[in-house]
Amino acid sequence: MKSKMSQPIFYKISPDVPVSYYNKLFDFIYTQYLLPQKQRFANITLETTTQGNRLSYIVIDVAGKQLLQVEFKSGNPFDLKITPIDPAVTSTAIEEAKQDILIATQIFSQNTKSATVYFAWREGEEIVPEAYAKPEKSFNRLFIETQILFFVVFIVFGMLIFVSISVVAPDTFWVAPLILIGIQFMFVFYSNRFIARSADWHITKENPTIHFLEYYLPVGIKDDVKKTYSRETLLSIKKEIYDEIIAKRGEVDVEAAQRIFLKHGVPCERDNLKVKKVNVYQLVKNIADRFNFPMPEVVVSNTMVPNAAASGPSPKRGLVLITTGLLVQLQENEILSVLGHEFGHLRGRDPLILYGLVSAEFLFRFYVLFPLFPLIFSSFLFFVYFWAIMVVIFFIAKFFEARADLVSAIMVGHPQVLAGSLEKIGFQRLLYERTPSFRIQEWLGLDPHPPIYFRVDRLENLSPEEIKHPLIQSIKDVTRGFIATLKS
Repeated sequence: MKSKMSQPIFYKISPDVPVSYYNKLFDFIYTQYLLPQKQRFANITLETTTQGNRLSYIVIDVAGKQLLQVEFKSGNPFDLKITPIDPAVTSTAIEEAKQDILIATQIFSQNTKSATVYFAWREGEEIVPEAYAKPEKSFNRLFIETQILFFVVFIVFGMLIFVSISVVAPDTFWVAPLILIGIQFMFVFYSNRFIARSADWHITKENPTIHFLEYYLPVGIKDDVKKTYSRETLLSIKKEIYDEIIAKRGEVDVEAAQRIFLKHGVPCERDNLKVKKVNVYQLVKNIADRFNFPMPEVVVSNTMVPNAAASGPSPKRGLVLITTGLLVQLQENEILSVLGHEFGHLRGRDPLILYGLVSAEFLFRFYVLFPLFPLIFSSFLFFVYFWAIMVVIFFIAKFFEARADLVSAIMVGHPQVLAGSLEKIGFQRLLYERTPSFRIQEWLGLDPHPPIYFRVDRLENLSPEEIKHPLIQSIKDVTRGFIATLKS
């Protein structure tokens, strides 16, 4: 899309680091992100004064032609100004220029995690230590989003069962698929209960709040805080802050928290402490009311990986899972947009639809393909078939993820806010997707989500009032996006 604009475009950026880290942030963007990419950026200058930091550079194309002038200044929030130089510059180039700053800022923020302490509390609950690593093997991981990963794992597990049955009780071999599908349906139908049992906290109207405290070690201290200070020390600090501050005052007091850190031998500067208090129940209730749904069960997983999920066979049996990482990293309006996406899955009953899709393929394979082509299932061709069918199923799942984006835009409004949330959460994928080959891999990979660049661009240019049939529109958009990637 061609941009006819010649006037500057302004954005506001809110970095997730304290003021004392601003100099390091600008230096990181300058030395680690811009300078190494001389084929994309030119005339890079960095100024640091008592008034703040200012970064300026020009975006160029592969032929060295100047496209955009970019200026990034510290403040509260930061100011980003992008001025077209070439009148024929595309809107995609402008969007990527904005994303460059967002990606670099998020990379820096993630790099500082090793020097950061995160604490989260729920009033009246047991002190739960934070999980900092991505829970790839957790039970929740199988259920998040459209639950399709759980279906695939279950089917693979079923294949092992069939091999055993064919040896032990060959006469019941042809009944076994129906039994397995029935068992899987029970897991899907009661998935909300399984997730609820594995979560750390259950949010209620009477106890709706999560308290947060982030502490960044002073600049110059390079040690990994979780290696320098034992788990027992950090838990002692967390428990004492809760007992002496939250339980007595109802919220975290920065000065009192600083004294507790110092008491335990952890150097602490007041300006490096950030506190936050989130009424999780009210956020979910807000979205449930917009959808005219009954209030679902709400649970929180105390992990710093930003994520959210909706589960359950219907809105009346719905459950919403939110991680503390999502509550910390996103602003309230961004959290609402993400919850709108999850409620879109509940409204569409996506878990049941995808369960039906996977189950239909499973039954077709054993009752039709296996009798007709038994040799396929005892050769390498079976692995080719299985991989191909999984690619197709995951591609179809992308229709439902895209629809959930549209439903959020329609019901919650502000699709650009959801786009910004996706940029924050998926900044690493967004950077990799600059490579065409990686984009194709994202479209054909075993991931139910369309590529981040596609979702962001779609939301940025969306007019929700024009959407009449979200699923049909999503099928068209996903198909066009995939074809456009193949042609690029």
